[in-house]
Amino acid sequence: MKRVLIMAHMAEHDAESAQAVAVKRFEQAGWQTAAPSEHDKDKPVDLVVVLGGDGTLLRAAELVRDQGTPLLGVNLGHLGFLAECEAAELPQAIDKVVAGDYRVEPRATLDVTVTQPYGEIWRGWALNEVTLQKVLPQRMIEVILSVDGRDLSAFGCDGLVVSTATGSTGHAFSGGGPVVWPELEALLVVPLAAHALFNRPLLVTPHSRVTVEVSRISRSGALASCDGRRTAPLEVGGRMEATAGRRPVNLVRLGGEPFAERLVRKFNLPVRSWRERSGREGP
Repeated sequence: MKRVLIMAHMAEHDAESAQAVAVKRFEQAGWQTAAPSEHDKDKPVDLVVVLGGDGTLLRAAELVRDQGTPLLGVNLGHLGFLAECEAAELPQAIDKVVAGDYRVEPRATLDVTVTQPYGEIWRGWALNEVTLQKVLPQRMIEVILSVDGRDLSAFGCDGLVVSTATGSTGHAFSGGGPVVWPELEALLVVPLAAHALFNRPLLVTPHSRVTVEVSRISRSGALASCDGRRTAPLEVGGRMEATAGRRPVNLVRLGGEPFAERLVRKFNLPVRSWRERSGREGP
């Protein structure tokens, strides 16, 4: 018997009814359902259905990444960029999964290491991004950015984002970074409010090692945050290193929708110019 873990963000509108629909439909198909409180890593599940927004999906990924379990995101939030379908499409989505009419799309992750100046090491991972951010609102942090062991630039800033292609539409995008198609294997580096002439986003190879050191001239430390969920303080003289992750996060895809279509739909992008929409014919 196949098992499905159903994780719902109960604060979201329609979460309770969506959860009831999912449980009923899977059990009618002969699947065993489980709630997050019943999740046991020694008793793996075949699928995780996530009812909520991107934050809920990131929380679910934290539970099952080590097992490689695929996640089906159902958007009950605002943007839901990682979700595969909307709440109204849930019954049809479940029918497709039960029939095996879906594919699994591996999404690259980041492995993150924080090393304090006295040698203590913290390790984490991220699906979207790791952000190095200042902890004192009145002060910038002074950082040294290196790629593959070569110092590139030193500058003061509010922070810095290292993201995957998946995370390019999140924090990195808000900081002025480009949108990166998820099939592109690369790491994206975006300085945040940097006081520097060289403050442009960088797109580096997936084999690169990105290191950010909190310079010893910095007057305060920083905080490293993986997907906004797993955090570690970074003292002056410490460094954060990000590399391509060893384990991906697997997302369920139900159709052949191209990424450009998702981009237009989720961001509600205009596909006609304002002149065309207003009926003006030219200058």
